[in-house]
Amino acid sequence: MRLADRLKQLGPGLVTGAADDDPSGIATYSQAGAQFGVGLMWTMTLCYPLMVAVQLASARVGRVTGHGLGRSLDRVMPRWLVIGLISLLFVANTINVGADLASMGDATVLVMGGSAHAFTVFFAALSLLLQLFVPYHRYVNVLKWLTLVLFAYVALLFMVRVDWTRALHGLVVPTVAGAGAVTTIVAIFGTTISPYLFFWQAAQEVEDLDQVTGRKPLMEENSQGPEELDRIWWDTAAGMAVSNIVALAIILGTAATLHAAGTTDIQSAADAAQALKPVAGDFASLIFTLGIIGTGLLAVPVLAGSSAYAVCEIGGWTASLESSPIRARAFYAVISLRMILGLAIDWSPISPIKALFWSAVINGVVAVPALVGLMVVVSKPSIMGEFVASPSLKFFGWLTVAVMGAAAIAMVALPS
Repeated sequence: MRLADRLKQLGPGLVTGAADDDPSGIATYSQAGAQFGVGLMWTMTLCYPLMVAVQLASARVGRVTGHGLGRSLDRVMPRWLVIGLISLLFVANTINVGADLASMGDATVLVMGGSAHAFTVFFAALSLLLQLFVPYHRYVNVLKWLTLVLFAYVALLFMVRVDWTRALHGLVVPTVAGAGAVTTIVAIFGTTISPYLFFWQAAQEVEDLDQVTGRKPLMEENSQGPEELDRIWWDTAAGMAVSNIVALAIILGTAATLHAAGTTDIQSAADAAQALKPVAGDFASLIFTLGIIGTGLLAVPVLAGSSAYAVCEIGGWTASLESSPIRARAFYAVISLRMILGLAIDWSPISPIKALFWSAVINGVVAVPALVGLMVVVSKPSIMGEFVASPSLKFFGWLTVAVMGAAAIAMVALPS
């Protein structure tokens, strides 16, 4: 297949991967680079096959069954547990929405001056209005174009001096320099393999079913299976590759500048952009700042939408960005509530770093049972028919469960 045709196949996987590099993720990767240089780049090498496996499984569930992950989990887990997981997901995502909106506001002030709170409100309103009034088939194209913003961080590498030999060593040789590095490793896993991405990608496969005439869930039309599973594999592998390349660029860029200059205290993405000014110059700082704003515009709708899909799937309500607010009242009510609560967090005296720490803890708790349920669903012939997970997908999926289980234990055990 020609490259041009392959590029046209990019969709849910690309958007999901790009949304993984949200402002909170940028802050985590910046902390890793500033504090430990290139020493933790190997974590992204390890994460890539795990990310691909989990998102492939999520996409497969949506495409085969025609339903989102919440409804599928309800078939293999006690209902009270599914409701509990979705409730925790709602809380964690709300904190993340608030942190991302605040980072976007702070980043805009670095460029334009003014009030960070005012810009935060503006971005929240803009994101909410787009979700409310732009149909999915148009809105998804906006999200796809926003993924291009991520390459600002790749461009940053051409503006600074990079020791590529050390970078390659950091990419393939695992090192752990003390308890602080363990905490950062746990944070990297938590921000890279996040539960909201499972629900989002499955839901987007369901949304896409209505966008092409004749496309049906594979359980109803199994002849479409080979072509569709090939598309999902390419879309997901490419999307997760974009996510990891950008994460590596952020770690490497901050390692080559902030770490090299002895600037290690990075508390947010905006802090990293500000710290880059005296080290790498105004233009490098501007590129970093614009990346924060662009990725926030991409990630906030994904964060808000993922919980809305999950809540409505378990409640039996219409859940679709293609539907109007009148037809999907509960769906858009959940999205709106998330945005309002996110803004409330920004205006509250809650420490953003503390809030994100507890968000990561909650995500770590949610990820493990959600992953177990996902792997049970994708391996069950009564749900997936002939499209159950392959042996390799099962291997990497269950390996992800083990890794995230270890990360969750470490997250709870380590001091904040």
